[in-house]
Order: sequence, then C-alpha cells, then structure tokens
Amino acid sequence: MTWYKIAEIKNTPEPFIKKVKAGNRSICLIGFEGKIYATAINCPHAGFDLSQGLCVKGKIVCPYHRYTYNLTTGKGGEGQNDYLETYPVDIRGDDIYVGINSFWDKVKQAFK
Repeated sequence: MTWYKIAEIKNTPEPFIKKVKAGNRSICLIGFEGKIYATAINCPHAGFDLSQGLCVKGKIVCPYHRYTYNLTTGKGGEGQNDYLETYPVDIRGDDIYVGINSFWDKVKQAFK
C-alpha cells in the first residue's frame, strides 16, 4: 500500500465533501462528524461524481439517483446489492494521508 498526502485540504472538524487526488487517482474525501473518510469518486450504480452529493447518517448520497453508501464499509443501502470502494485514512498532525493498494497489492492479498 502506498500512502498519499492530500495537499488540497487540511484536517478539520468541519464537515466537507471534496474531490481530491491521491497519486494518479481521483477520490472523494469526506469529513463527517469529526472523522475523515475516503471513497471512490464515482457512484458504482450510475457513475456520477459523489463529491457533488451529501452525507446523511454516516452515508454518502449520490446526487443523481440518491443511492447511499456506508462511509466506513462502502456497502450500498438496503436492496442496492453494490459496494463503493473505500480507502484507509491516516491523520498525521494537520495532514491527511490516504492509502491506495496497487493492482499487484490486490493480487497478493487474494492469494494469501
């Protein structure tokens, strides 16, 4: 896993949803109830940009079809049967780091 410093934003207790870069990957960074979460940027259902959505009760809500995804697990709402990719977040002082597994990291984990 490679950890990327998110230069666009500092750790803050204020709620936010931002589209940011972690390495070459665009991700959705979410500040909700004092914690920071990182998810895939696109809704797996319709492909819409989740950074344009909102957070409600620990879930990110797609602005297009209102599908919801748990910020911690990525699990879709009841009856959706889909998942949103999530990434680990590490707070180092005021800096935010997001961990991204490479393709080969995922292959190695699959054979453990």
